[in-house]
Amino acid sequence: MDTRLHDTRNTLIGSALIVLGAIGFSAKSVLIKLAYADGTQVDAITLMTLRMAMALPFFLAVALWPREPDARGQRAGDWVALTLLGVSGYYLASLLDFTGLVYISAGLERLILFLYPTLVVLLSALLYRRPIGRSQRLALALSYAGILLVFGDSAPLASSDLDLGAGLVFASAVVFALFLTGSGHFIPRFGSRRFTAYSMSIACIATGAHFIASRPLAQLAVSNRVFGLALMLAVFSTVIPAFLMNAGIRRLGADRASIIGTVGPVATLAMAWLVLGETLGLVKVAGSAMVLGGVVLVSLTRRAR
Repeated sequence: MDTRLHDTRNTLIGSALIVLGAIGFSAKSVLIKLAYADGTQVDAITLMTLRMAMALPFFLAVALWPREPDARGQRAGDWVALTLLGVSGYYLASLLDFTGLVYISAGLERLILFLYPTLVVLLSALLYRRPIGRSQRLALALSYAGILLVFGDSAPLASSDLDLGAGLVFASAVVFALFLTGSGHFIPRFGSRRFTAYSMSIACIATGAHFIASRPLAQLAVSNRVFGLALMLAVFSTVIPAFLMNAGIRRLGADRASIIGTVGPVATLAMAWLVLGETLGLVKVAGSAMVLGGVVLVSLTRRAR
């Protein structure tokens, strides 16, 4: 009986952590759109630099924490791989995403970005020759049909740059899916907590280098409103969600966590409607449900295997 109570409590705590983390990550799109709407015309790399500079001390503190018990020894090649993964998964993917949000709505961005679990299935089939089962094929068809439905509904009301924005965010999802596909081999060597801290720290440095090479330092002198939004991005949509999700995954496992994490796009659509005034019609709701259903089906299939 005590064991069942402990398992139930662990599941409830883990689920709550995943939900809170997913909502925190989902607020990112809305905060970015609010920053872009400021009169100072802040651009993607400036906003990214402010976010990463504020987040870096937290990740460095975790990186210097004593090694996790399950972490293994690292070789030089592991550090090279970690650097490449950090630059691609958290710097390049973020740059593409932040730039794409200049052109498309927060709700559409989150749905496109949320295709990454289906992209992991496709990449695993391509790189590791893993067969795609019937349920996974159905999930892929459902997800991409849903995106086309939402995209088609957005097109008449959007700017002429809709295709560019959607393409950039989709490229971000592909890069992040590549990061996830490649990181599974290296996470055990560092431990999940330190892998996240190291890779995010590397991404922070890459972002800073990009800014210094392409922008004057004076461009960081943004308005108080943008600075406050960047601080919220760093704390509530980067650092805290990363560790909430990590703690939730340790309790539930990655597959169950990914299913619960589908609350994220729903939260983005709701926040975009309430805060940004984005439309939330029947077609968008139906397309969003198709995308979420496809992702849940992919996660359930992977869990069953």
